[in-house]
Amino acid sequence: MTAPPGPVTKFEDNPPESRTFARQHELPKLPIPPLEDTCRRYLTALEGLQDPREHAETRRAVEDFLHNDGPRIQEKLKEYAKDKASYIEEFWYESYLSHSDPVVLALNPFFVLENDPTPDRGQQLPRAASLIVSSLGFIHDLRAGILEPDTVRGTPLDMDQYTRLFGTARIPTERGCKMEVHPESRHIVVLRRGQFYWFDVLDAENRPVLTEREILRNLQAIVGDADQMPIHEVAKNSIGVLSTENRKVWSQLRKALIRNKNNESCLEVIDNALFIVCLDDASPENLAELCDNFLCGTYDLKGGIQVGTCVNRWYDKLQIIVCADGAAGINFEHTGVDGHTVLRFAADIFTEGLMLLARSINPSAPTLFHAPLSPYAKSYKPPRGKSGTQTPPPTYVIDTAPKKLEWTLYPELRAGIRFAETRLSDLICQNDCQALEFKTYGKNFITSHGFSPDAFVQMAFQAAYYGLYGRIECTYEPAMTKAFLHGRTEAIRTVQPHTVDFIKTFFSEAPNAQKIASLRKACEGHVQLTKDCSKGLGQDRHLYALYCLVQRERERESQAAAAKEYPDEDEGRPASPTSTASSGSNAHNKPPLPAIFTDSGWLLLNRSILSTSNCGNPALRLFGFGPVAADGFGIGYIIKDEGISVCASSKHLQTRRFLDTLKGYLLDVQRILIQLHLSANQRPEPFVDHAGVLRDSKTGRPIGGQNVIVGYDDEDTMPGYSFFDSGDVELLGRRKSRPSFYNTGRIIPMAEY
Repeated sequence: MTAPPGPVTKFEDNPPESRTFARQHELPKLPIPPLEDTCRRYLTALEGLQDPREHAETRRAVEDFLHNDGPRIQEKLKEYAKDKASYIEEFWYESYLSHSDPVVLALNPFFVLENDPTPDRGQQLPRAASLIVSSLGFIHDLRAGILEPDTVRGTPLDMDQYTRLFGTARIPTERGCKMEVHPESRHIVVLRRGQFYWFDVLDAENRPVLTEREILRNLQAIVGDADQMPIHEVAKNSIGVLSTENRKVWSQLRKALIRNKNNESCLEVIDNALFIVCLDDASPENLAELCDNFLCGTYDLKGGIQVGTCVNRWYDKLQIIVCADGAAGINFEHTGVDGHTVLRFAADIFTEGLMLLARSINPSAPTLFHAPLSPYAKSYKPPRGKSGTQTPPPTYVIDTAPKKLEWTLYPELRAGIRFAETRLSDLICQNDCQALEFKTYGKNFITSHGFSPDAFVQMAFQAAYYGLYGRIECTYEPAMTKAFLHGRTEAIRTVQPHTVDFIKTFFSEAPNAQKIASLRKACEGHVQLTKDCSKGLGQDRHLYALYCLVQRERERESQAAAAKEYPDEDEGRPASPTSTASSGSNAHNKPPLPAIFTDSGWLLLNRSILSTSNCGNPALRLFGFGPVAADGFGIGYIIKDEGISVCASSKHLQTRRFLDTLKGYLLDVQRILIQLHLSANQRPEPFVDHAGVLRDSKTGRPIGGQNVIVGYDDEDTMPGYSFFDSGDVELLGRRKSRPSFYNTGRIIPMAEY
């Protein structure tokens, strides 16, 4: 099946004065590694996950690939990549857009922002208004080309993903999903109690047409209108739950929706919006509920009716979610953007909120963004000396009044909403999301002992999983490759021979010094692995591109064989193996896959039991996503100066116990490091002789007064039990013009202030 094409970037031809995209031309293409190097890395990544017999079979499959199909497919990939910005980009989009499972809990990650320190903005609607205003500033600077470009130690990073951050929608179709990008989008959509509202926020020059106070008034009007719907009526009218369905089911329901012209206009309003703002009417009571709320919404039944926040979402777009208590965060559709891009947006709008607070106190204080209020805004005041100048009216419609989208729901849609909600509720009940805010130490302590913080935490995950289950499993961590044109990520496979050696040593009777030495070696190896992957020198993306080319080749040969065998049936037939009566014959005629792609090692490395990601920034409190394997964990973590925040999720596993085990390891390794540090820097201590006299260790002379020896008490930092020092655990192996939708919606009344 031919997947839908990836989105077209609006900013491909950027004006020379664009600061944001000024260095795009400097970016090199992502390199295609030598095939021999990729195969070597592949075998190394599998060495610690396979027993000797399995690894020998995989090695034979790799050798066969290197000496037969591999070089030919490698040359085809090089030829294919000549006119592409990135050799992996198209395949990457296909993998995301052909995904048929619900995106909630499977694809969409979330960020939880730190609380706003401003007392007034600690409330829901002021916080939401502040985040909206800051977001508009970000969008203005991005579209004006004055947003500062991303760099790492002076090296420019690709900015292409930012063109797909706003005004973007994932649209389900019968043949997979497609992405729609609306670069001229000027309005936002607000969700409250499952009901949709919208209003314009930008003019055609991307300048805000509303002040923060005016946005607040709009939000107040929306809440006042939406809350007239009784809470037990919300779920059965919540169109948003359809976006949580299986993508094929959602595609059919969307077709049913747009049979009605009014519904089609309502969908157009949503798809074209800059982003969605979800105003929840509940407050999470603990960290687990906080993570659940931003990952998938909360599950809450009253009288058998769903009244949780799970019905107040739209997962096909970027969502800013604000709880009743002012807690705020972001849930984002992952196809076109990675965490690093959304992290920049989240950090910038959080920072801008603080700077706007400073400006309210001192008007000369700087701000992060440079978005002037539109001259078409009601609150606009012309600059000094131009007070008599009359601004001509706009040649297009600007409608800042909040309007409610009113859907026409017929029995088919009501049934779809009902069953989408019950299936979503099942998914939520199957998912266990827990958080750990470890505050004993963080980056400062880790680096003071000579470790890379990320590598240190990655080894902690390995030790915690082994301590709980007694085995080592496939682990994934993304490495950013945005130093290359249209770069995305490469897979860091944490389990390497040095990782296995560390686990074996740590869970043995080895001296503490040897345990830490093995940890240090494993961390150094992980640092080098991360550097290689960031340079595009991993194995996953390269092998996946080769696999995709092989599959395309097999599909073409299969269709050619079918055309010869059934010439009459082939005329006008769609190029999809699932659409023909002779699909069984097609499958039979397909050439066999190279053994490397049918070997158990390929399946093993593509099933990440520990899917992890590090997304740190002072603006974030928590970060997480769902597990990618039914028997695995999804682990998002943030390494702070004096702490480590971890959000873990799983399906029916002991998520809380895993985090408790992780905490135990972190405390245990801290104790060992401090003990080794003290022993390495120990000064001779006084001693008590046979007569009970305290004497100086150097001179032997008696010491007067009370002597107090300051020691290190394990109980101070190792509460409860620890099972990381025992030696009885053996390694068990792996296991422009007015848009048509402007007449859509009912204008809601607003109070005068």
